[in-house]
Amino acid sequence: MDLPVFHLDWLNNRVLIAVIAVLHVLVNHGMAVGGLPLVCYLERRGLADPRWDAVAWRLLKIFFVVTTTVGAMTGVGIWLSASLVNPIAIGSLIRVFFWTWFTEWLVFVTEVALILAYYLTWTRWQGARKARHVRLGVGLSIASWATMALIVSILSFMMDPGAWRADRTLLSGMLNPVYLPQLAFRTPLAMVLAGAYALAGLRWIAPRDDAALRAAVVRAIGRWTLAWTPVLVAGGLWYARAVPAAMAANAPVALLTQALASWASAARWGLLGAGVVVAGVAALAAWRPRRLAPWLAVVPAVLAIGLIGVFERVREFVRTP
Repeated sequence: MDLPVFHLDWLNNRVLIAVIAVLHVLVNHGMAVGGLPLVCYLERRGLADPRWDAVAWRLLKIFFVVTTTVGAMTGVGIWLSASLVNPIAIGSLIRVFFWTWFTEWLVFVTEVALILAYYLTWTRWQGARKARHVRLGVGLSIASWATMALIVSILSFMMDPGAWRADRTLLSGMLNPVYLPQLAFRTPLAMVLAGAYALAGLRWIAPRDDAALRAAVVRAIGRWTLAWTPVLVAGGLWYARAVPAAMAANAPVALLTQALASWASAARWGLLGAGVVVAGVAALAAWRPRRLAPWLAVVPAVLAIGLIGVFERVREFVRTP
């Protein structure tokens, strides 16, 4: 079938998709996949102290508004932009992963219903019903993670189809060699990003007139972020080893450009340094929460956003679509 050609001279087709997709990842990973479990964790602490429940509620309002607006619109935007730029490629993925997309749609609808129920029943399910509300949050967190887990199977397939080349089955396509390593990386990445966002939003979620509670909130978020950091490192190493050798060889150019590929080693050290700073701020929040300056609390979110942007650029570049 002949399809019309769509092209943006002033922006470039790939940049159009990248801007929408990276923004979607930043919102979906940090505020849905990682953010909702963090809210649920804080809400559970509120079973014993209502002040924690108020903190969790303020954090949920931020995540709820952003995920149901920016997150939802960019999710649709990925489909729209990719279909405009390369409808044949998207059609091929739909044929291979029809039942995966269908299942993901069902899970996503379930996630939307659960987050609406979770948000709207927060103030109603108090007292004896609060524990049930926490369980609702756990179910919502699982649904959010399942949405990402299904999509990751398709993203990893585009890097290494694995046994699908021989048997052409859906299961072999989903369980490709890169799937579990990438999922093991993205899951803790979402949790760390959620902690970074929560630290950046302290002025809105932590009470200023209760220094003890504010310090306890900072400590809890710092420990959450720090606890997921070694899991993130382990998942990242596993993922890096699973990337096909031919793609890994393109990493220096993907990280910078062909003209600056010789600086790739220095760039890697810079990225490592940024990661160490994120972990360092999380450690400070975990052990010395009162010493965490307001400006310093924003640093992990800024660096994490930059690191994820670089990761997504490299991932898309090395697979040479």
